[in-house]
Amino acid sequence: MKLVEQIKQPILEEMELFESKFRESMATKVPLLNRITHYIIRRKGKQMRPMFVFLVAKMVSNGKFEERTYRGASIIELIHTATLVHDDVVDDSNRRRGFFSINALWKNKIAVLVGDFLLSKGLLLSIDNNDFDILKLISVAVREMSEGELLQIEKARKLDITEDIYFEIIRQKTATLIAACCGIGAASVGSPVEEVEKMRLFGELIGIAFQIKDDLFDYTDAKIGKPTGIDIKEQKMTLPLIYALNNCSDKDKKWLINSVKNHNKNKQRVKEVIAFVKEKGGIEYTTIRMKEYQSKALEILEIYPSSPYKDSLLNMVNYVIERKI
Repeated sequence: MKLVEQIKQPILEEMELFESKFRESMATKVPLLNRITHYIIRRKGKQMRPMFVFLVAKMVSNGKFEERTYRGASIIELIHTATLVHDDVVDDSNRRRGFFSINALWKNKIAVLVGDFLLSKGLLLSIDNNDFDILKLISVAVREMSEGELLQIEKARKLDITEDIYFEIIRQKTATLIAACCGIGAASVGSPVEEVEKMRLFGELIGIAFQIKDDLFDYTDAKIGKPTGIDIKEQKMTLPLIYALNNCSDKDKKWLINSVKNHNKNKQRVKEVIAFVKEKGGIEYTTIRMKEYQSKALEILEIYPSSPYKDSLLNMVNYVIERKI
């Protein structure tokens, strides 16, 4: 059995019921919108985010579950999907998970409006049910995701990203949504504020480790979902590159910055940059930092009694680090 299927095992029934509840949450009287949302549902990914909501909710409440937990997971998926639809417009991307993106099929104007619709659906789902604690957690995540994207754009222009700024960007861009999933999971079953915050931190640590792993893929030869060197082509300053820049001579530094800024479309030059980063120990250093975040996340789980939900979360933390795609 694949690890993802194994992780899902203790919440299989909940995940199935969630599918229909999520479909309902997207329903509308506009035929065009229904066609598009049907298309979105058909090409869903691994659904890691609802899994985090359900597993955390079950672990902290000894297996209890409420309607609020389903709503929390639906809100996360609605808002996450909205951001993906908008991202594809911003990046002018025609594919998403191997399928055509919404903007490729229905053009930018419709894609932006669909994203707005999904966002408002998510917000209304909380407001209509007085889930203001859940609404606050997701709203903070949306704000931080936007800030993280803009911070990255600003810094990419000058290529002056320090390690601290890199971690702040990935905390906001990627980790904040996984943090919201885990916080919402705990909040949905009535956990005290301290526990909600602890679970939020747990999600944040996993999210940071997840993004570091993603950045490492740029330097691997394994057959994965994205080609090697794509971050360099897009002038994204990731941790292996930042480490190499901080640990080389001024002459090499000039060459490296010039390569990323002016020769990022040259395949041979990109290969040379990857080789240089490896030679300077950028991969080893990044792997050590990733494992630090993994250890901190596992530490938070230690206080919880053994349960199938805790086991799945432990597997989830390890999957984030060991995944091949």
